[in-house]
Amino acid sequence: MKVLIVDDEPLARERLRSLLGTCADAEVVAEADGGEAALQACSRFQPDVVLLDIAMPGMDGLEVARHLAAFEPRPAVIFCTAYDEHALSAFEAAAIDYLVKPVRADRLATALERARVFIAGREQQVPVAGKPPRTHLCARLRGSMRLIPVDEVRYLQAEEKYVVVHHARGEDLIEESLKSLEEEFGPRLLRIHRNCLVARHELVELRRNPDGRVHAILRHGEQPLEVSRRCVTQLREALRHL
Repeated sequence: MKVLIVDDEPLARERLRSLLGTCADAEVVAEADGGEAALQACSRFQPDVVLLDIAMPGMDGLEVARHLAAFEPRPAVIFCTAYDEHALSAFEAAAIDYLVKPVRADRLATALERARVFIAGREQQVPVAGKPPRTHLCARLRGSMRLIPVDEVRYLQAEEKYVVVHHARGEDLIEESLKSLEEEFGPRLLRIHRNCLVARHELVELRRNPDGRVHAILRHGEQPLEVSRRCVTQLREALRHL
């Protein structure tokens, strides 16, 4: 059973590593000191279990868990934290157990047994309404991964089974639907076409061509984007409040 330890405190990682040393079938394949490093390690090592702290600088453990829920195969997430008030949020993020520091050997053993059951079944994630939106999108290609800050997204365009994310550093493909992205990031994104969402802060104006078609002009766009007729009224109203 491959295990990834994620904690920004070296002593906490050392304690978990020591406790895992007594588990015959547990192998620590990597450690990470933050959320982004954790996702990179998961993409590289594909651990079966992630022992995950919650309160970390930058991307916290709850957001990491939401990203991991989309990984295939999905690792079993066990939160290890100094605070017990995050328990509800942890289970909403599809964690299989929640351990309070200092982690006891018997509680860790129980959690790992639950992980074994999970790994054997690889249950499907149950979507949970009301969870906060992510701060990053996760693009994976050929075993590597790139985290795209949502604040840097300019527009998203559906192409076959992928969505192309156009952002400040280029373009990347993600395996998510425009509909789910619109539902998650609603206030940030404006639909201009059935196959395109534009970041609200990028929309500058709507321009009608001599042929009657309307295009959206973006702050950082190299070319205008076509707007469907059904979206024109909504976009004009949005522009009035920008």
